[in-house]
Amino acid sequence: MLFVLLAHITLIQAFGSYPLNADRRNERPLIARYGHPRGDIRTYDGTRVATSLPTGAGPYRYRRAYPQGAPYAALTGHVSLHRSTGMEQALDAVLSGDDPKVRVRSLVRHGSVEGADIRLTVRDRVQRAAYQGLAAAGVPGAAVALDPATGAVLALATYPSYDPNVLTTFDRARLAEAVRRLREAPAQPLLNRALHRLYPPGATFRLVTTAAALASGEYTPTALVDAPDRLRLPGTPTYLRNPGDCAHRRPTLALAFRRSCDTAFAGIGLQLGQDLLRDQAEAFGFNGGSLRIPLVALPSRYPLALDRAQTALAAVGHHDNRVTPLMVAMLSAAVANDGVLMRPYLVEEVRLRDGTMINRAAPVVYRTAVPPVLARYLAAMMTIATPARGLGAAIPGVRVASRAATAATVPGGGEHALVTAFAPARAPEVAVGVVLERPGARAGAVGAVARAMIEAALA
Repeated sequence: MLFVLLAHITLIQAFGSYPLNADRRNERPLIARYGHPRGDIRTYDGTRVATSLPTGAGPYRYRRAYPQGAPYAALTGHVSLHRSTGMEQALDAVLSGDDPKVRVRSLVRHGSVEGADIRLTVRDRVQRAAYQGLAAAGVPGAAVALDPATGAVLALATYPSYDPNVLTTFDRARLAEAVRRLREAPAQPLLNRALHRLYPPGATFRLVTTAAALASGEYTPTALVDAPDRLRLPGTPTYLRNPGDCAHRRPTLALAFRRSCDTAFAGIGLQLGQDLLRDQAEAFGFNGGSLRIPLVALPSRYPLALDRAQTALAAVGHHDNRVTPLMVAMLSAAVANDGVLMRPYLVEEVRLRDGTMINRAAPVVYRTAVPPVLARYLAAMMTIATPARGLGAAIPGVRVASRAATAATVPGGGEHALVTAFAPARAPEVAVGVVLERPGARAGAVGAVARAMIEAALA
């Protein structure tokens, strides 16, 4: 009997501890989790966006607080009694002190376990410009800003958002009600649209098509291309038509890019073929699998098998191509950095509370999208194509390179508005991507959001 008892206890300790600790009825892991402060999360310029505060009573000694609230929720996420999201989840081991490197160093230096502080790459001024611009537009959307030279994320905002502080309560009834309301909200405030929603790229994809055309050696910016008023899609009775401002039937490639001549780019797609287009899309990061920054971003995709009609539509961004707002920014970032796309990242450094450095980011090349000379051609074409009104991101006194677009997920379902841009055009410091979902008459707000972010980054 004694040996059976000892064997049973050993089995519980060795194999049964995890489910017991994970059981929501077990208070001990929660008491331990909130028994010491987690590390702070701060922006690059020092704004505290997540911290731990003493409760002063009860079994839980500390609670999590988010001083900046909704504008940063897509980044910080939240820590609640039974769930964590965002950076709180992605770097939980570092923030809680469970990471081996953090644990050992904190024990050696202080004799106790403490969480490490995280400094993000995000600039508070740019982040607020992004969120406030989206809120002013008043429709769901997302905005991302990158440093093209390093890949550092300068802003990542989604709208609508939520206040993470409502989910840090220890009152289980209040927490359940808050979670229910947020999950059932039609606008999906818990969704990180910048990383976890895919959109048709529309005319922003013409950066990829143009890059493929230039890389093929068959086209130059001054090459004449066919742009008939309408083009019959091969093997179908369907015609693709040009927008009203594309009056030239044989414009140069640069002019076709500027005026978004759909039939010209569809014809280029048919000439190049699906394989060349796919290779170029993948050079920009499409079909690359999930990207961790360390938040996980859905992979943007280019279809793997297309017939000729589908290839023509894909070349103008109107088939099953899909992009995240992060990828919309990455398109410009690659062009701005002489064709080299740097891997996006959010964490600049990790330090102990006493300032001891644990880890610091090092920029890493992610893809080589195009050779430098072709990147300069694309940059020049984007600069010429930047309109002063409508969807454009033009800024007085600053040369901006941009490509704006509208695109529908399904015919008749309303068009999304997109813009990808970087500035200054000759010495890029910031690249942005903005998407607004079905803004209707407010489509021009997409350019206003991009302008506000660029101005904040250059200030």
